[in-house]
Amino acid sequence: MKRLKIVFVLAPALLTACADLGVKPWEREVLARPEMQLVDSPIEASLDDHIYFSKEASSGGRSFGGGGCGCN
Repeated sequence: MKRLKIVFVLAPALLTACADLGVKPWEREVLARPEMQLVDSPIEASLDDHIYFSKEASSGGRSFGGGGCGCN
């Protein structure tokens, strides 16, 4: 009987624990403001991206493959 009570108490909490994931439409307006951007300058963002994919020799994670030398 005690286990049944625990199940009835915990089941709704477990079933709704991940029900509120993601950004709501009314929250997107706040997140789209220029002051909410990680890098507010488009030139700085493009330079950071260039350094990331050409100098770090990383593959994957940015939807491209290859090394830092420019080969695929």
